[in-house]
Amino acid sequence: MLAKRTRKNQITLPKTIVQSVGEADYYDIAVQEGKIVLTPVRLQRTEAVWAKLDALGITPDDVDEAIAWARKGA
Repeated sequence: MLAKRTRKNQITLPKTIVQSVGEADYYDIAVQEGKIVLTPVRLQRTEAVWAKLDALGITPDDVDEAIAWARKGA
């Protein structure tokens, strides 16, 4: 299947391709063996992120401390 690149380096993904991988607003872009590879990225909702942090034992206070530490170095 062909997709044409515009002067602004944009392409339109064919509908059948998007339907086969599921719709996504964002794509991770990489070059592998000379080919451009687009991988759909599903952005996680805030609740899902906090659930993962909780599973790792990271608290909201830990996040606040990490942000404060990072800002000191800026």
